Order: sequence, then C-alpha cells, then structure tokens
Amino acid sequence: MNDDHAYEFITSKEDLLENAMNKYGKEVLYIAYSYVKDHSLAEDVAQEVFVKFYQRMDSFRGDASLKTWIIRITINQSKDHLKKWETRKLLFTNKLSEFIQESLRNGPESQAIHKEAGRELHSNLFSLPIKYREVLFLYYYEELKISEIAECLQININTVKTRLKAGKEKLQKMVPKEVHQDG
Repeated sequence: MNDDHAYEFITSKEDLLENAMNKYGKEVLYIAYSYVKDHSLAEDVAQEVFVKFYQRMDSFRGDASLKTWIIRITINQSKDHLKKWETRKLLFTNKLSEFIQESLRNGPESQAIHKEAGRELHSNLFSLPIKYREVLFLYYYEELKISEIAECLQININTVKTRLKAGKEKLQKMVPKEVHQDG
C-alpha cells in the first residue's frame, strides 16, 4: 500500500507540472522574452523555469499563488540568463543582425509606418531600465495586480506604484508630440 501512495504522489506531481505548463507556459515565455529579448533564449529560460518548478515543487508552501510563484521563478531565471556572458554576446549578435535585415527591407509606406509605430512602442518599452520595464510588463501584459507584482518581484507595494508611474511617464516622453495630438 505504501508503494501505491508513492506512485500516486509522483503521478500527481507530474500532473501538476503538466497543468502548470499548460496554464502558465505562454506567460512564462512572454515574461522571459521581455527580459532576454530573444525568442530562442526565452524558450530556453521557460524550459529551465519548469525544470526548477518541478524540482522545487515540494517546497511550494502556498504562501503565494502558484502563478506568482512561477512568475518569480521566471524573473529570477531570466535575470540569471542575462548575467551570463554567452547570453549577452548572443543578444548583441542577434540585435546587430536584426538591424541589418530591417535596414534592407522596403515595403509599402503605410505598412511601414504602422509597423514602425508598433515597433517603436515595443522598442521604447525595452529601452527602459529593467526596474520600470518589469513592472509595466507585468501590469499591462500579464495583467497582474499591484500586490501580485510586489509579491513576484519581492518589493514593497509603494515601490511598484512609484515604478509604474515613473515608467509610464518615461514611455510618454519617448512618444512624439504628433501621436499625442492624434490620439
């Protein structure tokens, strides 16, 4: 009977991993991408997140929601990835390649303007310091509450509010005046 319980625990642990991957996989990928800014690196980070999740599943005490716990693992894993020299070198190479490809492309003017506006907002967001970028991303893209963001980043709620406000102001300053008048 003891062996049956051990097997049930392993099965439920496997099920929990699968459920977490299905439920939070896209979010983990988006968050990782918001840090590493490279799709294949974001996929690597996401894989590492779920490996860590599986390894540490027994230590989850339920102090936080499962979602915020997984997001915290993702943020930490992404930051660790950015610290690695190989990652920084690869990101630079990819950015250079992307710049060259974009400078060679020519399309219809209206399409180019539309794409450029979206790219510019995306670029502006990614050009912000990480402390602003992460709160803006978690608030607008992940639709987390301020308290959940504070929990994920392990910072004070007022710090989240301050960074959110400052981040929005910095983004607005980057947008050309004509766009403010049209909208």
